[in-house]
Amino acid sequence: MPTSPSIRPPQGQPLYEADLHLWASQQAALVREGRLSELDLVHIAEELDDVGSELYQRLESALTILLAHMLKWDFQPDRRSRSWEATIREHRRRVEKLLKQNPSLKSKLTEALSESYQNGRDRASGETDLPVGRFPEQCSYRWEDILNREFSLDASQSEPP
Repeated sequence: MPTSPSIRPPQGQPLYEADLHLWASQQAALVREGRLSELDLVHIAEELDDVGSELYQRLESALTILLAHMLKWDFQPDRRSRSWEATIREHRRRVEKLLKQNPSLKSKLTEALSESYQNGRDRASGETDLPVGRFPEQCSYRWEDILNREFSLDASQSEPP
């Protein structure tokens, strides 16, 4: 499929490297037109792998922020805020949505939680000015707590178990 005259990759550079968006659009058009023999299968496979990796990274990122705010809540109770409540709720929804839309990610939860906790611990330390050693070395939150424990300035259940 020829590129638009106004959009040409630099001489000798494959379109895949020069303009991923245009390449992807062209590959999708080839599939829709049934021109399967013209597909760039090697790069399509790479992109599909990247999609899976990106979904895992999104899960890890949401868990990192969620765990950092849970740690901040528990270790700096005098600084609790509605903003922290909102961040916890938002990132819980992100985690739940990712897991609902991509159930296979559940098989990677232990790994994601371990990596996210360490990142969340570092983040909480940086945002609270508390030494990282003040936070537990390993995640002490149960999965049930991560998704369901109440964090509210208005509720007595806000205290850590």
